[in-house]
Amino acid sequence: MFHYLTVGTNDLDRARRFYDAVMPTLGFEKGAEREEEIGYRRPGEAMRFWVTRPFDGRPATVGNGSMPAFEAPDRAAVDAFHRAGLAQGGSDEGAPGVRPYGAHFYACYLRDPDGNKLSALCLREADG
Repeated sequence: MFHYLTVGTNDLDRARRFYDAVMPTLGFEKGAEREEEIGYRRPGEAMRFWVTRPFDGRPATVGNGSMPAFEAPDRAAVDAFHRAGLAQGGSDEGAPGVRPYGAHFYACYLRDPDGNKLSALCLREADG
């Protein structure tokens, strides 16, 4: 349905440290880096997630009600995403756990250092 998603930043260096830590936990790699933006993708795929300074030159602001949710291969990846995000200056918006949206809806929620809300989720049963 979507070709790519973007979130804004006011400090690209800080955002780079944060996303370089969290995106590999879900199998994403940095695939592009320019003066104003950084792109992430799964190996062999197109860029699907961008972190950018706003094109209009005004400060980036948080989209109230906006939240990219990244698919995780398993529950351990959700846990790792959350841990990595907190270690890189993110803030907790909901620790990893099963949510009431489905029998196997395992997710976490956090905000990046710019305040953008993110989620990682796995819809598979727990291993073992």
